[in-house]
Amino acid sequence: MIDIKFIKENIENAKQAMLDRNIVIDFDRLLDLDSQRKKLISIIEHLRLKRNKGSEIIYKYKVKCKNDFLSKLTSELNELRSEIQTQEKLLFKIETSINDSLLCVPNIPDKSVPVGKNNKILKFVGKPKKFHFNPKSHWQLGKKLDILDFITASKISGARFVILKNEGCTLERAIINFFIDTHKTRGYKEVMTPYLVNRNSMIGTGQFPKFTEEVFKCANDELYLIPTAEVPVTNIHRDSVLEEFFLPKKYVSYSACFRRESGTYGKDTKGLIRNHQFNKVELVEFVSPDTSNKELEFLLDDAENVLKLLELPYRTVLLSTEEMSFASSKTYDLEVWFASDATYKEVSSCSNFKDFQARRMNIKVKLQNKKKEFLHTLNASGVAVGRTFAAILENYQQKDGSVLIPEILHKYTGFSTIRPK
Repeated sequence: MIDIKFIKENIENAKQAMLDRNIVIDFDRLLDLDSQRKKLISIIEHLRLKRNKGSEIIYKYKVKCKNDFLSKLTSELNELRSEIQTQEKLLFKIETSINDSLLCVPNIPDKSVPVGKNNKILKFVGKPKKFHFNPKSHWQLGKKLDILDFITASKISGARFVILKNEGCTLERAIINFFIDTHKTRGYKEVMTPYLVNRNSMIGTGQFPKFTEEVFKCANDELYLIPTAEVPVTNIHRDSVLEEFFLPKKYVSYSACFRRESGTYGKDTKGLIRNHQFNKVELVEFVSPDTSNKELEFLLDDAENVLKLLELPYRTVLLSTEEMSFASSKTYDLEVWFASDATYKEVSSCSNFKDFQARRMNIKVKLQNKKKEFLHTLNASGVAVGRTFAAILENYQQKDGSVLIPEILHKYTGFSTIRPK
């Protein structure tokens, strides 16, 4: 959430930021509501002062005063109380409108973010392998190797689900454990959190109210299946004050993730890229406001590190203002090479949210000068497990249909090759 004080003091910058995102926000209405709020607060304070003075008079002179005087004063006080209640209800309605409006305002892009839709490719790491045969897609390989079954999963659950089988199960677990072990060596503390969260948790990280239709909701409870471990992990410190001395706090968490992907029909609908259920290892950080830009670079390096160890060719992309997520101020995407269609596909987004999420969740830092302010949050996929699984199949496939396992994973899998059945 953006601070309304920032909007008032930087109204032209705020309007330009929304234009850069290609989003229309009625800031004039928002500021008008805020002006009404201030006037109402002043009116209510004045009415309360009159009520309190009247109550003091009644208490002080109830023995000396005549009954008709007390009766008239009591009647006036009752009218004041009724008027105060009316004004307070109106104030609550206006404050609710302001809060609801602010929840729908996306984050302000960092000044270093490219404007528009043109993402900036920063670098390429590793060279795509040149195959002397036509490389197959990961879903074709998975069927031949008898490790992926989309047909049976569709019978059980519907489209965009998969059953992992045989060595596929082992490879999936191997990737997860490798990611977690690697990130823990870089200072991340492992946590395992619930897959079901309440509405406040979804509001806190910015999924709600904008993306309410994108999540799966329980029928009889106000609980939602998480779209990413970012939601429960970031909410660990909701309504907390952290000491600056102990920052940054860095968490790594494996979870299953659940997404409707309702706006992606016809786009990567085959295979493991856009399933409704998938596994992911998430990185979440809580940092001091003056270090978040630097910490984002460290976070990016942590996510890149696992791709380097797997020897998967990838590129790093700085997202533009129109391509960033709703809550992000700055995002790097990591995109891995997929041999079957000769293109790069995203496996991680590394984002700095600045104080956007912390303000929604009321997470503050107590600075060394004892001052308290909202801290900054960051997160990244460390990285998406299913997409990494798919990338390994496509980049390590052999002419005979077998797939080699990256050497770094051998100690986790116990085998170095998956062969067709």
